Formats: sequence, structure tokens, C-alpha cells
Amino acid sequence: MNSTFHQDPLPGKSSQRSDYENAERPLGVMPKTYPDGFRVDTHRHARGQLIYASAGLMEVSSHEGLWLVPPQHALWMPAEVEHAMLAHGRVSLETLYIRADAPGAALPSQPRVFAVSAFLRSLISRAAAIPLDYAEGSHDAAVMALLPGEIAAMGCVAGLELMAARDKRLARVCRAILAAPGDPRGLEEWAAFAGASSRTLARLFQGEFGVTLTLWRQHVRILAAMPRLAAGDAVTAIAFDLGYDTPGAFSKVFRRFMGYPPSKSPTG
Repeated sequence: MNSTFHQDPLPGKSSQRSDYENAERPLGVMPKTYPDGFRVDTHRHARGQLIYASAGLMEVSSHEGLWLVPPQHALWMPAEVEHAMLAHGRVSLETLYIRADAPGAALPSQPRVFAVSAFLRSLISRAAAIPLDYAEGSHDAAVMALLPGEIAAMGCVAGLELMAARDKRLARVCRAILAAPGDPRGLEEWAAFAGASSRTLARLFQGEFGVTLTLWRQHVRILAAMPRLAAGDAVTAIAFDLGYDTPGAFSKVFRRFMGYPPSKSPTG
């Protein structure tokens, strides 16, 4: 789908990115809702973004990697990083556009997924109703001033991102596994597919990702499972489709990566 659809849930708030990019104030919050399956094509922003998912599951990709953002989590996307977004389920977002000179805006130079505290969720909800031209020294300005510090205090969440490969041989294998996470081929078979020796392919996985092929593929399978869990698919069906012999084996790996069982996966 194209990126022209939008739904503005708060009357009086713009749903045009350019209004937030060019606002006089250093921080603005844009509320927006997307239907299931909607894709925002590759784009970039002059300001950094904190993309907060209050409902639904969003998938964000760039040349640097792939991130899944479940409800009550947020993705920090630095300025000028090209990225695209795909909605899994009806996705409600509040996107914070933060200028680099905003007070307290000491945020990462790379995209990161964060867990959003209850206090920050309340702040974002309140800030989403604040107009872009809020007056300096006003109560609205005081609310906005709290946001950068709370954002900087968020804890990064492991397991929800997957970095892109640099080596062409490794990238070919990674693309094939991402396209078919349940593919059962082992190291020798993937090495032949890549045109490399098994020792070379193993070295590339360790050198670029710091893990074995098996662990990297497990990570891909967990990320592939999350949109299906959000859609309400049965754990048993997901487990078998992703190459696991039993639902229990899948659940064990899922819990190891995410810290909770697939039956508890957040869906909104």
C-alpha cells in the first residue's frame, strides 16, 4: 500500500509530517492511526523521531536493520536515517519529532527499541493534544519539557531488532532466511547456497553478528512469530510453520529471547 492514508484521532492536530519537521518549537507530537497491512514507503526526517506504538504491532526497516515495535514500546529513529514502516493489525502511533537542539535531547545515534514507562505513556498522551505552536512559559511547554529526560531514561529492549549483514555472501543467506524462517537447511547447505565454505560462513555470522547461524535463525523466527501472535494465530501452527518439532520447543526459545512465553505476547 502507499503512504497517503492517515487518520487523525485528535481534532485540530495536523497529520502532515512536514508540519512537525518545520515547527518553530523543538518538539511536537503527531497522533496517527494506520489500518492492518498499511505500508509507509521509505522516507527520512530532518528531526529525530520517537515512534510510540500505543496499539498494534509495527515493523520498521532500513538498510541498517529490522525492528519490531509491540504495544507500549517505542522506536527511536535518528534524523536522516531512511526507513519504512509496515502495520500489523490496526496500529495507533504517537510520533515525537525532536529537534537536535531540544533541551535534554541526548538520544542514541542508532535506532533502538525501548520499553515505555507508565509515566512516559501518560506524558505522551497529554503531549499529543498540545498544539504545535504552544506558548513558551505555558503549562503545555512545561509538559513538553519533561519528555526528553523521560525518553533518555528509557531502557533499551533486546530481542526486537535484527541488524543487516554487510558481506554479500552473508547478506544473501540472511535474505533467504528472512523470506522463509522455517527453512531447515543447515550450515553446509547454506554455505553452498552462498558460494562459501561452511567455515567461512560460520566466521561471517560470528564476525558480523557475534552469534552462530542457529542462534541468528532463532532470532529471525521469533521476530517472524510476533506479527502472527499479534494477529491471534495459534502457537502450535506458528511453531510448526517456523520449523520447530513441538510447540514446547518454540515456546522455550521464545521465552529465552523475549523473557515471556508466546501466549503472553503483547498485542495491544
